Amino acid sequence: MEIASRILFEDNHLILVNKLSGELVQGDFTGDKPLLEKVRDYIKETYNKPGNVYCGLIHRLDRPTSGIVAFAKTSKALARMNKLFETREVDKRYYAIVKEAPEPSKAKLIHYLAKDAKKNKSFVYPEGKKGAKRAELDYRLLARSENYHLLEVKLHTGRHHQIRVQLAHIGSPIKGDLKYHYPRSNHDASISLHAGYLSFVHPVAQEKLEIRAQCLGADAIWRIFNPKIADEISD
Repeated sequence: MEIASRILFEDNHLILVNKLSGELVQGDFTGDKPLLEKVRDYIKETYNKPGNVYCGLIHRLDRPTSGIVAFAKTSKALARMNKLFETREVDKRYYAIVKEAPEPSKAKLIHYLAKDAKKNKSFVYPEGKKGAKRAELDYRLLARSENYHLLEVKLHTGRHHQIRVQLAHIGSPIKGDLKYHYPRSNHDASISLHAGYLSFVHPVAQEKLEIRAQCLGADAIWRIFNPKIADEISD
């Protein structure tokens, strides 16, 4: 799917794109072309820019996760956006499809997580475990289908695989997430986790931006739950 059809917001300072599940954000050992390079090529071709084109990556999503990714067109915008993320002045919400509904239907989760770099996986440990960092999120049940449940998740910390490991730990692993104990893969190798909402004050215009994105994945269950992502963003 072309980048132009997935642009959610663009001006002289920022460009926000709806990432596909399975799409790399930044280059790695696979050699697959990442979203960062695709956005850079889009800017270069659309505006006929000669030479190297500036495109700064503001934040990342895991490869199997879909949703909003923000890029900066100028170094000034990148520095200011980085500051907003560092000081947690960005409201970022994810949408997760799970088979087993958590109880209660709305709660705050606090765990202590440590990453195993060799396994590229995080684990929950008791508080005080060396290397384990506090992880905090809020979730709420948004919708149900015959077999699945849609959760909205708001992060308060940014730990490795945080949503995936915390939901799995309470018995609600994300659909398709084999790494965190969901029993079956999705047919397109995705996991059903989508970054569907991003809100912040524009670093130059100083106006509040609210960006929403429905999941573009092939899994038919998103056709049921996408309207909830569009219509029921909580305050």
